[in-house]
Amino acid sequence: MRWRLRFAKPSSTSGSGVARLLIAGVAAAAIMSVGGLAIDLAWLAFGGLTAAVVLAAWLAVHLLRTERERHELVEAERARLSDQLIAAEQDERRRLALFLHDVPVQSMAGIALMLDAVVDLVERGKVEDAKRILGSAVDRQRETIRELRDLSFALEPVVLRDQGFGPAVQALADQVGLSHRVRVDLEVDAGDTLAERAQIVLYQIIRESLDAAIRRGPPTRISVQIRLLNGGVVETLITDDGSGERRRRVFEALGERARTLQGRVDVDRSSDEGGTAVRVTIPPYTARG
Repeated sequence: MRWRLRFAKPSSTSGSGVARLLIAGVAAAAIMSVGGLAIDLAWLAFGGLTAAVVLAAWLAVHLLRTERERHELVEAERARLSDQLIAAEQDERRRLALFLHDVPVQSMAGIALMLDAVVDLVERGKVEDAKRILGSAVDRQRETIRELRDLSFALEPVVLRDQGFGPAVQALADQVGLSHRVRVDLEVDAGDTLAERAQIVLYQIIRESLDAAIRRGPPTRISVQIRLLNGGVVETLITDDGSGERRRRVFEALGERARTLQGRVDVDRSSDEGGTAVRVTIPPYTARG
């Protein structure tokens, strides 16, 4: 016995026939999107035109589902980045509050006690002792002013705002080089193309890295490079030939800075020869945005 398959011929004139075709196509598409029936069955059941309707409906359902899933992923990523930014800003505020409490506030409290002692010594006629303590109080006050000025400069460097990124980093390198007799090589032209916020954060990271290298070294040579990688990623590499960095607090501070730009800090504490390499990578949407 021979079996012969014959396709059903869809009606092209009857309105009810077209309606039946559409209903059948949508129904088949829904079934296929859930359970995955083969498209060949549609050809066998409805014929060429019906299968085309089924395929179009299935594609529409599939595209809608794909677009919905993409939107959900975008929203989830946006929420994750927002949470990271809030956490990074909170860490920065906490670090600033600790610095103010532990450094300038304590210094001002010490100055107040010293001035009280000066008044007491003057009343008792011990003028020389009063002068000595007053001199110490003046020195501490000047040191506190310097610390507060450095803090203000770190929050928003005036030279960075007035002259741009390259001159600001060059001025910083010149200051470090002259004060500590260290050679500082710069390759930072790419930094001039970045957004203002990215420039401020990178400047702060560079400044803190140089300070850390000087405190633990000092090194004889420091190199700062900013490069644009594939896809618009910005990489900043700060290397020195001093003793290798071991203080965890330094890494945490740099990491907090980078996280405000959704960036990452990797530290290579090489080696028998000493030296430290700090690599900061920033994604293009924060580097440019």
